Amino acid sequence: MQDVSQFYIGGQWVEPAAGAQSFAIVNPATEEVIGRLAMGGSKDVDAAVAAARQAFPAWSQSTREERMALLEKVIAGFMDRLEEMILAITTEMGAPAWLARQYQAPIGLGQLQSVLQALKEFKFEEVRGSTLVAREPVGVVALITPWNWPINQITAKVAPALAAGCTLVLKPSELAPLDAKLFAEVMHEAGAPAGVFNMVFGEGPVVGAALSSHPDVDMVSITGSTRAGVQVAINAAPTVKRVTQELGGKSANIILDDADLVAAVSGGVVSCMLNSGQTCTAPTRMLVARSQYAAAIEIAQGTVAALSVGDPKLEETKLGPLSSAAQFGKVQRMIEQGIAEGARVVAGGPGRPEGLTRGFFVRPTVFADVTNEMTIAREEIFGPVLVMIPYDSEEEALTIANDSEYGLAGYVSSKDIARARRVASRMQTGTVHLNGAMPDFAAPFGGVKKSGNGREYGEYGLADFLEYKSVMGYES
Repeated sequence: MQDVSQFYIGGQWVEPAAGAQSFAIVNPATEEVIGRLAMGGSKDVDAAVAAARQAFPAWSQSTREERMALLEKVIAGFMDRLEEMILAITTEMGAPAWLARQYQAPIGLGQLQSVLQALKEFKFEEVRGSTLVAREPVGVVALITPWNWPINQITAKVAPALAAGCTLVLKPSELAPLDAKLFAEVMHEAGAPAGVFNMVFGEGPVVGAALSSHPDVDMVSITGSTRAGVQVAINAAPTVKRVTQELGGKSANIILDDADLVAAVSGGVVSCMLNSGQTCTAPTRMLVARSQYAAAIEIAQGTVAALSVGDPKLEETKLGPLSSAAQFGKVQRMIEQGIAEGARVVAGGPGRPEGLTRGFFVRPTVFADVTNEMTIAREEIFGPVLVMIPYDSEEEALTIANDSEYGLAGYVSSKDIARARRVASRMQTGTVHLNGAMPDFAAPFGGVKKSGNGREYGEYGLADFLEYKSVMGYES
């Protein structure tokens, strides 16, 4: 049994305040309780924020070299415990072993390395005429992270906050506490000054609300659902603190009629289903020219048939379970909704895959004959569910793609790179991937519309934790 019964506050592991509740840590592949997690409250938040506030004056005045030295030690510690991180992520949220080893854990390391490189080169001060324009740390920041790519989101926020000179309180997801505890141990072993890094577990409506409304928190950065992001912004408004949000998505994948259809469709299916569809940037709406629609459906069916679902600890498993019973229930309801609204199931469907009687496993599902007005085309499902929508012209494809309240990511496939670039320029999203391009940790990441505001990764993530100061008359 995994016992996560303490919080990390002021440079040490501490007991929760009196009255803390206990939360069951569940293995989503077996539905077995594998541990207990202490859940914090407002008193724990007060203690963590006070520690961060006390540490801020010294850390905000630390040198670039001191911050770089800390990040280098964190990177070394992370690498030493990489295998533990891989196992934790597979156990707590069901990521298949290969995915945890190749992507889930290593991208956390990639985020740290990207921020370290950005810090080496970042321009904190600039003289314009007689005025000094300086960029200084915002202050004490609250970081609220999700369970789907847990260590990636933790490092994507913690690393730039530290590099900027901020002190912080991290609230990881209660569904993925094991990797967060490991990361806090890495921070401690790296010698983070007391109060610079703090961590409190708890529910969003309790700990998240206390952090986002706290008068001594200067900024909140949240990755989560649009609903959660809106609530954080509401909580933060009375204290006029900065809020950055990386929220939901319903990304369109435009496969143009000159693309390599087999590569584009099969790649799009795999990208959608990766991590059991629990990715905010997943290309969940596949737009295909009507003349190629029937062929694309056959390719999608064949691709899904090759995706083995099962025990995430087995190397041959491609898709593991969903993260929780609640998520399993939501995805099942959305699949049923798609059927009720007239979409045609061409792969998968309701229920668990054959042979799996326990665990939060979902059949990878593909819907055809979908219109962009259907619920499954408009709402984020966050499961292995793809909708395929036909279009008659490039202009119509763009209209469908942009007809969404979300704007996190977009995808375009075409053998004509100039054409792909032209289409990308008209997509209303924060990022666009051309012809299967991988993410770039040095490029800004974030969304528009209800997908949020602010940017993460590299120098852009670092900049979000800084505020401008103008000093007039600096140069005579």
